[in-house]
Amino acid sequence: MGDEQAVFAEGVVKKFGDVVALDGMDLTVERGQVVGLLGPNGAGKTTMVRILSTLLAPTAGTARVSGFDVVTQPDEVRRAIGLTGQYAAVDEYLTGRENLRMFGDLYHLEPKYVKRRSQELLDSFELSEAADRPVRTYSGGMRRRLDLASSLIARPSILFLDEPTTGLDPRSRLGMWAVIEGLVAEGTTVLLTTQYLEEADQLAQDIVVIDHGRVIAHGTAEALKDQIGGDRIEVTVVNLVQAGAAADVLRTVSTGEPAIEEGRVSAPVSGGSTVLVSAIRALDVAGIEVSDLLLRRPTLDDVFMSLTGHAAEEEPPVVAKRGRKGRQS
Repeated sequence: MGDEQAVFAEGVVKKFGDVVALDGMDLTVERGQVVGLLGPNGAGKTTMVRILSTLLAPTAGTARVSGFDVVTQPDEVRRAIGLTGQYAAVDEYLTGRENLRMFGDLYHLEPKYVKRRSQELLDSFELSEAADRPVRTYSGGMRRRLDLASSLIARPSILFLDEPTTGLDPRSRLGMWAVIEGLVAEGTTVLLTTQYLEEADQLAQDIVVIDHGRVIAHGTAEALKDQIGGDRIEVTVVNLVQAGAAADVLRTVSTGEPAIEEGRVSAPVSGGSTVLVSAIRALDVAGIEVSDLLLRRPTLDDVFMSLTGHAAEEEPPVVAKRGRKGRQS
């Protein structure tokens, strides 16, 4: 493992009785990157984060964080990382400021540093006005921001975010995205697990797609989209009987066979806006009246559906017998 790699995992297996949560996972996160670990519930995302943060021991395989082995050097790993889990790990009966100081004490940090750092974080996460209120009075978005601030009290170089925006409303989610982008701009390395495809598209420079505990695809968002055929042109006809004729027209400009679904015809294309203009002209010459016509890039949802056969928010088919502990996410 080179110094540029914040995380390196090879052949990681984790079993819970008869359930195989991870089935030979490989993962590399370069320093300064945001890597999105994308997959549905039960894919193995949280299990991988727990292993990397020393909360679980792998059944087999190797994992190193900041150059330290997660099994034989757990203390060194913990000093290098911050962790925000799926649920805010804050004390509801303490104030926001008291929570931050508590985490500083747990890290055995100098009190003067903790006091100064706590105020910095409260300001950065827009929690200063609520700093001396009990956390039980906070909204869900405020609790998530405080939880993330707590994980940053010791200035970790590597941050694990396990579905950090789960349960947040759209405004709070956008706010959390802005916070994460700010951390990355300051040089923090982030491993982000999510089942929100737009979140991975927005934040991650590199995406690892997993399903059933295995890596099924890896690359940038744009590279993954290109794997399923690039741009598509979609035409909605006014008269359903003209759908077949519209498909014939699209064959003249497409790179593959058009698909017809009720009154909508779609086909893979290349050439950007030029092909859109050609399609409009050809449809007009053929006398086909359309109510909508667009050119779109595939989304990560398209990628996930193509790779797994189901949407990211759906439960994947069960392929292993469940033990009493159930399936791990």
